[in-house]
Amino acid sequence: MGNTERHQRIIDALREAGRLGVAELAALTGASDMTIRRDLELLAADGVLERYRGGARSLLLRGEEPPFALRAREGQEAKRRIAAEVAGLLADGESVVLDAGTTCLEVARALQARRLTVMPLSLHAANALTAAPQLTLLLPGGRPRPGELSLTGPLTLASLAAVRFDTAVLGCCGLTAADGLTAYDLDDAAVKRAALAAARRVIAVAPAPKLSRTALAAVAPAGALHTVVTDDRAPREETEALEGAGVRVVRV
Repeated sequence: MGNTERHQRIIDALREAGRLGVAELAALTGASDMTIRRDLELLAADGVLERYRGGARSLLLRGEEPPFALRAREGQEAKRRIAAEVAGLLADGESVVLDAGTTCLEVARALQARRLTVMPLSLHAANALTAAPQLTLLLPGGRPRPGELSLTGPLTLASLAAVRFDTAVLGCCGLTAADGLTAYDLDDAAVKRAALAAARRVIAVAPAPKLSRTALAAVAPAGALHTVVTDDRAPREETEALEGAGVRVVRV
């Protein structure tokens, strides 16, 4: 079991149980006590859990999104492949609204050498695009969410209402054919809906763990998406269900 998979198993187990000891987590993951202690220190630094002597307790509610810093380390290679595919779907000269989140941040990095007009919906993505030589950068207003640095609120919604884009690139917390695209945060969901309404084409980026998952806030039905770009670990039954809803699914 790799570090990322082990960390996710620890997070999930603690979220379910509330608190667990080092020995219990070692038995669950097949790792040594020493490895588990190192893992717990790293996860505590990310704000996921609180250490106590001999174990840890979760700081995440069951329906809560893990911190940005932790998600940014997960599935990096798959996210880069997804980002490269999305970049290939965009033509020079397009206007693009780019959602927040760790996969969309990789998309921003993949667009740094492109001739596009881009409105990023997070300060992370805006920072990645600031020095792009050929790119026209549009900055929306709004209030950055702590940690995520995604922009939300009436100023963000007003910025999106003032522009019409060729393409919206949306991230998600969950995506299924039955429940559509969902988010953990209600304000974030409102911004995603506004971005979708302002664009002629919608590309959703969804690493495999996001498929078959449903979060709290509904954003849009699956049929509102034109294309979903996921990775080669995506569950076949879910990608086929999305295609049955009229969505083009690209696995990379």
